[in-house]
Amino acid sequence: MTSPPAPVVLATGQAGARLHEFTVIDVRTPGEYASGHLPGAVNIPLDHLRRALPEIRHAAGRGDLLVVCASGARSAKACSLLADEGVTAATLAGGTGAWASEGRDLRRPAACDTRAGWSMERQVRFTAGTLVLLGLVLGLLVHPAFQLLAAGIAAGLVFSALTDTCGMAVVLGRLPHNRPRAADLDAALAALRGR
Repeated sequence: MTSPPAPVVLATGQAGARLHEFTVIDVRTPGEYASGHLPGAVNIPLDHLRRALPEIRHAAGRGDLLVVCASGARSAKACSLLADEGVTAATLAGGTGAWASEGRDLRRPAACDTRAGWSMERQVRFTAGTLVLLGLVLGLLVHPAFQLLAAGIAAGLVFSALTDTCGMAVVLGRLPHNRPRAADLDAALAALRGR
């Protein structure tokens, strides 16, 4: 069995020049998407990609797909999953972080939208830092065994870096503020069908 080809990785300039040609699928969490996304991007979180396959196939049949995330790691996984299903997609080198760092336009919801939130990377850093501090403080004030919490988080971060996976991000992605509302996901799928 041959592995699917690696996705085409586009630099921000290449993607920007052709943005009007792409159906852009943002695979970040709804909170991350609300914090700023490429113009015209449709939010289909990575863990909902399989559910959206019929609509993604439909969109791919009408033009090129560009899959984006915060840094490019999740979009590469999404492109691999799509390739396994026979759908070809490109990804954005450096993700929305690189897009924004070049001063390119990011769309944000209206100020009254309360879904805007922190990026997943920021949520992971905050949670990991909080747990390490908690482990150290409880280790000093209650019992030294609580320092194992800090050591466990440190080991998890090392493992995360070595494997390019993040269990904490998976867990945080299941929190209510990171989950798409059914209506939001249905609207995104309808938008893909209409393209």
